Amino acid sequence: MEPGDGYQTSDKVPATKSTIVDIHTHVYPPSYMELLRSRSNPPYVRDSRLVILPGGDSGRPIGPVYYDIREKIAFMDTHDIDISVISLANPWLDFLPSDEAGKAATSVNEEINDLCSTYPKRIYGFGTLPLSADVDAIVAEIQSLKGLHYIRGVIMGTSGLGKGLDDPALEAVWAALQEHEMLVFIHPHYGLPAEVYGPRAADYGHVLPLALGFPLETTIAVTRMLLAGVWDRFQKLNVLLAHSGGTLPFLAGRIESCIQHDAHLLEKGTLTHRRSVWDVLRENVFLDAVIYSTTGLRAAVEASGADRALFGTGHSRSESSTSAETDVDTGTDHPFFPPLEKSETKWMSAVANLQAIQDAFDGSPEAAQDVLGRNAIRILKLDVMEK
Repeated sequence: MEPGDGYQTSDKVPATKSTIVDIHTHVYPPSYMELLRSRSNPPYVRDSRLVILPGGDSGRPIGPVYYDIREKIAFMDTHDIDISVISLANPWLDFLPSDEAGKAATSVNEEINDLCSTYPKRIYGFGTLPLSADVDAIVAEIQSLKGLHYIRGVIMGTSGLGKGLDDPALEAVWAALQEHEMLVFIHPHYGLPAEVYGPRAADYGHVLPLALGFPLETTIAVTRMLLAGVWDRFQKLNVLLAHSGGTLPFLAGRIESCIQHDAHLLEKGTLTHRRSVWDVLRENVFLDAVIYSTTGLRAAVEASGADRALFGTGHSRSESSTSAETDVDTGTDHPFFPPLEKSETKWMSAVANLQAIQDAFDGSPEAAQDVLGRNAIRILKLDVMEK
């Protein structure tokens, strides 16, 4: 692939006042697309449509914007984004048999690293782990990721090895991630049981699973990690939570109070020598700013600090389409929200996140610039092209 073949070459970042870094932006690299096309059960691609989860959904249209890195650059240029940290979109490799996952992870990670090298200092990446493989294979992949120049962490769903992120079997994985100082981007995919949305759920499109299911999935997964004492044992394990941590910033006080007043936990002795929810939020948790509102962003900042918030768009699919063509199922990595009208050139979601940051830090431009890019540059050790 030639960087400038039919696209603007983007050999320098846009001339903006501050560097903007998008840390929540996804791709399906070509080898992953081949894998999806070879399958007959979800997730699969058939007749130019992607189906992620079982259940009769017809899927969504799929095109080059999913897998062509030049489309990513075009999106960045349209929205004045200087650097993107790309990651494989859900469902990652969770569905693969154990004996296939390790090889697939190595292939995808090397391909993402190669894609990043096509646009040095503009594209970095998060790696993917073979979580359906045995723990030794997962640890080996973590070690090999350190040798990939553009990889800055890993992305992981909430199911872990299949039993959630509080699974004791993950101990060796957490240890390896901590040892190699790999940031873990925790992202939802599985949502909540369909019955919680009620018998009229179909009348409401995908609003309930995307607006509520995904954030609550993240909140529950991380709370289970807290209750299991993951950060008591791995005090240097750092995570980046998608969608501003779900509802965690808003519910942190309630979660902490419930823990402190739980007789069962007291009897078990787990209330002694534990780190509080607030301590973990301020020492081990980073939050993306994919929240679309000043109110939500301020809650995230209050919970973890302005130095731990990072801009993100959630971009993966921006195919211009009419509303009738835009299909987003419960497996979609929110927020996608592509333009519904072909005449729209900018994503309202990306614009809304940028505006929320500017409004939340009105009167404090330095703090806004930190969230827009400088935090990510510092945390992920990104090389920045001089403007």
